[in-house]
Amino acid sequence: MKKNVIIIGAAGRDFHNFNTFYRNNPDFNVVAFTAAQIPDIDGRKYPAALAGELYPDGIPIFAQDELPELIKRYEVDICNFAYSDVTYQHVMNLSSVVNAAGANFFLLGPKDTMIKSTKPVIAVCATRTGCGKSQTSRRIIEILMEKGLKVVAIRHPMPYGDLVAQKVQRFATVEDLARQKCTIEEMEEYEPHIVRGNVIYAGVDYEAILRAAEKDPGGCDIILWDGGNNDFPFYQPDLMVTVADPHRPGAELNYYPGEVNLRIADVVILNKIDSAYPENIRIVRDNIRKVNPTALVVDAASPISVDDISVIRGKRVLVIEDGPTLTHGEMKIGAGVVAAEKYGAAELIDPRPYVVGKLAETFEIYPNIGHLLPAMGYGDRQIKDLEETINNTDCDSVVIGTPIDLNRLVKIRKPNTRVYYDLQEIGQPDLDTILDDFLKK
Repeated sequence: MKKNVIIIGAAGRDFHNFNTFYRNNPDFNVVAFTAAQIPDIDGRKYPAALAGELYPDGIPIFAQDELPELIKRYEVDICNFAYSDVTYQHVMNLSSVVNAAGANFFLLGPKDTMIKSTKPVIAVCATRTGCGKSQTSRRIIEILMEKGLKVVAIRHPMPYGDLVAQKVQRFATVEDLARQKCTIEEMEEYEPHIVRGNVIYAGVDYEAILRAAEKDPGGCDIILWDGGNNDFPFYQPDLMVTVADPHRPGAELNYYPGEVNLRIADVVILNKIDSAYPENIRIVRDNIRKVNPTALVVDAASPISVDDISVIRGKRVLVIEDGPTLTHGEMKIGAGVVAAEKYGAAELIDPRPYVVGKLAETFEIYPNIGHLLPAMGYGDRQIKDLEETINNTDCDSVVIGTPIDLNRLVKIRKPNTRVYYDLQEIGQPDLDTILDDFLKK
């Protein structure tokens, strides 16, 4: 008899697990998805056009807090946990909810979910959200392009809009971002690739995406998997690079599935050693050796620069950081904070008294964000709330620590400056040497 399944997700890994393991599998009947982490993604359907012939009506998506009732309503046998960057405590608490409602709790691994490419694949993943995957991916691509290779990047999914329209997305120009109605979170990941001259793909159906990328009109020698959260790759990597963060020592062994990434890494980037405490660097280095003693460890920094120091020095500043890094990434210090401290800000202004709309909801869900403002922009309403909050805040100026220029999306009626950061390896081994060896093989 078919087993009834609920996939517990957040509009990313859950859809991939369905596509690769469940979609054409006659042994299972996926009755529902649940949604967490991302606002306003429940209440939709995984559409029939993507779900396949076994699901002519599509599959409904519910809020995760409805899970116990859904298990009973649909006589569910298995709940497949399928989202990332959560503590082991969180995973097992949810397992207890599922077991108490009478169902089995299930985790799918790489064997059943990784797709094999016809091209060499370099995967860049991390132990937590906000470790520095994006600048690591950019650095790897720059090195490969300097060697005359054509690199196509594929990004971990963020399909928060029309899922059918987002089945396979190709971004080659900044105009593509607007045309495909990208959220701020999507633009933060796609735009840095585009402005450096390489193509990036994303979407929902990652086998279809991979096959399109392999045949990209501009040519493709190597696929670079640009991971999201601390999820493990959707594609079978030929070189696995994992980024670790000494600002959150110990997280590399306490968050799912970040420890998976650490254990399967060929190369570990120990990032941000320019701004972390030495004892925290030592903890992370020891943990790497504990679980993956054969990995190459690259020491790295993320040096920052800004457009205009005078906007910061001596000023009362509002610091805006990448949204997911502050929310489920739980970071207390980002590039904007580092810049404010480095360039002599008089004070960091707490935005909480001034937040409006959905941003107020974000602070309620993630009360430990503190006095930083997350650049949340999963929809037009959130973007308007972000704009209003920035302009409401009683500050002298604004420090933009996000990977994109927010001035393109919101009207900031205060002096502001952007913060830039790139990966910088320190000593040996370095990525250039590692990639040379990889290419020879």
